Amino acid sequence: MADTGNPLALAHEPVPWRMPDRLEGHLDPVTRVRLEATPYMAAIPAHLAGLDAMSFLDAPTVELAADAVADIRVFDTEAAALPVAMPAVLLRTESASSSQIERLTANARNLAVAALGEAAGQNAALVADNATAMTTALATPGPLSVPTILGIHRALLSRSEPDIAGRLRAGPVWIGAPDASPHGADFIPPRAERLNGALADLVTFAATSGMNPLIVAALTHAQFETIHPFEDGNGRTGRVIVHTLMRDAQLVRHTTVPVSAGLLGDVDGYFRALTAYRAGDPKPIVRAFAVAARRAVVNGRALAADTAAIHERWAGAITSRRGAGAWKLADALFAQPVVNYSWVQATLGSSPQGAFNAIDALVRAGILTQSTRDKRNQLWQAKEVLDAMDAFAKRAQRRAMG
Repeated sequence: MADTGNPLALAHEPVPWRMPDRLEGHLDPVTRVRLEATPYMAAIPAHLAGLDAMSFLDAPTVELAADAVADIRVFDTEAAALPVAMPAVLLRTESASSSQIERLTANARNLAVAALGEAAGQNAALVADNATAMTTALATPGPLSVPTILGIHRALLSRSEPDIAGRLRAGPVWIGAPDASPHGADFIPPRAERLNGALADLVTFAATSGMNPLIVAALTHAQFETIHPFEDGNGRTGRVIVHTLMRDAQLVRHTTVPVSAGLLGDVDGYFRALTAYRAGDPKPIVRAFAVAARRAVVNGRALAADTAAIHERWAGAITSRRGAGAWKLADALFAQPVVNYSWVQATLGSSPQGAFNAIDALVRAGILTQSTRDKRNQLWQAKEVLDAMDAFAKRAQRRAMG
């Protein structure tokens, strides 16, 4: 265990390595004996609770975070006044962006199809599960707790990896090394025996009051990624936690700020900031989140303008009487831009004929187009909304490229 003199910097401890049964036969006996004779060095995370985290930040970083909070509050107020369901739209874009950081990509249409429970490819299903995890988290009353974290992870992975969903890892994980062992890895999180204590410290710090809530969220996120309590899904879970903390602090009351879309502007910088945090310097991760939040606001405003314009065009195109199911369905399309009969019927609370009438009215208005000819599983899509969401993603990607 090394003492760096910096209470935020990681210490490390030697841990004996035993080859898991699943890796039997992957290594020759000599290599296996050599690795098992050599302990690996696992991280010991800093204790955040009660630490004066602000003393590690400089004035420019604090000012940047304050400006980002001001931008978020204005955007949150603006979103509440829009005539479309921007919270649902932005939540879906945030889920897609967070997944993209992990190289899981899906376009808006496939994500909407997956949200219906229809086959749209593995990546789309994973991104849809990310949206479910965010919805679950934001519907769970605060403050952040270990059961809340487990619930987020369960919602995220219950379909794709049910054996580990909502369960703390029981063994080691590592980043940046071959599968055979953690030796030589770029980063080895704490051993499993430290997880309960580390998470208890994390949720205590997350409840810190009197500090800029974006700073609290950034540091909590960095600490969570350092603890790495799950076998998989840590990054996506950690970015959902950011949104629960912004909600708990009432930084946002009406909408979702797609911070992950902002992080896409410099994914490498985001990962470097996490590395710097583990070395005891929290400034880069706070700056990364502040810059990401401001980028997210700019991109979110563009998406809001696009959707508001679409809503206005639709209002002039629908010929059904006000109050008819077609109007309610048109509003619902911003949150779910691909629909089928059963979804429309459930959303409108109507008869099958009522669902048919609403869909038909929007088809005649040019709002919906049929996207599949399968009579047993007909789908209709609102292409304008899908295009607006894909344009949002492309703007984030252009920032990422330069």
